[in-house]
Amino acid sequence: MNPPPAPGAAAGILLAAGAGRRMGGPKALVVPAAGEGWLHRGVRVLLEAGCDPVVVVLGASADDAAELLRAGFADELAAGRVRIAVATAWEEGLGASLRTGIAAVRALTAVSGISAVAITLVDLPELEGEAVRRLLQGAGPTTLRQAFYEGRPGHPVVVGAEHLPALTEALAGDEGARPYLRAHGVEEVDCSDLGGGSDVDTPG
Repeated sequence: MNPPPAPGAAAGILLAAGAGRRMGGPKALVVPAAGEGWLHRGVRVLLEAGCDPVVVVLGASADDAAELLRAGFADELAAGRVRIAVATAWEEGLGASLRTGIAAVRALTAVSGISAVAITLVDLPELEGEAVRRLLQGAGPTTLRQAFYEGRPGHPVVVGAEHLPALTEALAGDEGARPYLRAHGVEEVDCSDLGGGSDVDTPG
């Protein structure tokens, strides 16, 4: 059995379940000719920012993506610092994937005291760990923050543990957390100096 994270820890959720139709295949499997694979980079960024554990939500080609994780993070998986959650309803869209990730974190929170969770996407190959750290600074159970880049909302998003039940109820279809964030007065954190706010949907 994996050990629970330390009390008061911040968890991470990396959403990597989509089929990537415009990309030509699941984004979790994208490995550039030069550079780090997107799945590995997303996990590494969250770990280096202090998230423990990092819950990786898989869906399309879940077995292949899990194999990539085992190849790159065998020790972290064995220690429970990286955990895999498969969204069985991933085809419903982003909301279903996020529900799966939140459910995994809430199961841990019940025994571990996780106070907040940083949420991001696998298709952000330029996301900086410093952006995650900036949003996690001083985060607690009531925190609700979103990174903004040149005035545009982006990732990561940090959600305090007290918001997780209501956010879960609000998720539907392909809609993510944005309506909940707007309705509950999300704190906008400027990360324009860090870049990395744009997702990549198509090759090249």
